[in-house]
Parts: sequence; C-alpha cells; structure tokens
Amino acid sequence: MVAEVWLVTGAQASGKSTVADLLARQFERGVHVRGGQFYLWVVKGWVAFDNRQQPHEARRLLELRYRLSALTAVEYASAGFTCVVQDNIYGDDIVRWVEAVRPLPTHLVVLRPRVAVVAARDEARRLGTGKVAYRDGFTPELNDAQVATTPGHLGLWLDNSDQEPDETTAEILARSTESLLV
Repeated sequence: MVAEVWLVTGAQASGKSTVADLLARQFERGVHVRGGQFYLWVVKGWVAFDNRQQPHEARRLLELRYRLSALTAVEYASAGFTCVVQDNIYGDDIVRWVEAVRPLPTHLVVLRPRVAVVAARDEARRLGTGKVAYRDGFTPELNDAQVATTPGHLGLWLDNSDQEPDETTAEILARSTESLLV
C-alpha cells in the first residue's frame, strides 16, 4: 500500500505552493506538505537559515526542517498516500533529502521560471497578501543562483514562466517519468 513521494522545489515565488497543492489533489489519496511550516511550530529558539550571527545553528535547524519533511513524506506514503512536499531545497540538500525517503518511488520537480517573472510574482503577492520573499539584499537573482546549484540531471526542470498553475500541473503529470528518480 506504499505510494509515491514528490518533491516540488524552486525559487521563492516560482509557484511551488500552488502547483504542489494542485498536484496532490490529482491523486486519489494525496497529501501536500509545506516544508516551511515546520519552523513555524517552534514557539521560541528557532534560528533562521540566513542568520549570520549563528550560521552553524541556522544550518543545523534547516537540516532538521528537511529531515522532518522527509520523515513526514515517508509516513504518509507508507500509509498509502501520495505525498507532495514543497520546499526551498537546493543543491546537495536535495540529494540528502531523496536519500532520506528511499526506497520509496520519488519524483523531483524543479520549477524555474525566468528571474523577471519571479520578481513580478513576488511583487504581485506583496501587493495582494503582504507576503514578501525578497528583501534585505536577498534577490530573485540570488535565489535563482541557489536553485542552479541543484544537480541538473536530477528530476524534471520546468520553466513555468508562461504557464498557469493548472497547465504546469498537467505538464508535470504528463512528464512524470522524467521526474522519477531511479
């Protein structure tokens, strides 16, 4: 009764939340796990990933967040749910995350819209909801460079700049064999 695990990653404002939720809803038993939620449950003592005064503690807690999302995915998949995890995981951290969910069938989707599109989406989100991803010197260009550290041979990479979320979801499903990590 074990199901699949999906990881949807990409820059902030690339469409991860919307696409991951739509993707999870395509399965008879689907779960959408927002990896960024794990730190929100801490009521005191969390050190943000970009903390320059405590970089080792920040890194340790970021890795904790990643482990928690992987463990959650394993538990849901083991119970027969297709689990779609959405988070900002890049570079070698993806390799470690995938190892944490093995031997489950695992898909990786990297959303990588053009930087100008990410900036426009972030601005629209800021105006609409007040949520801001980029500030204090952190830019869409810097975030895109972080995404680019992810091994390019892994998973399905999509430029979803000119797609609506339902179109992106349909393309992911149509190309699911490309996203499956073997």
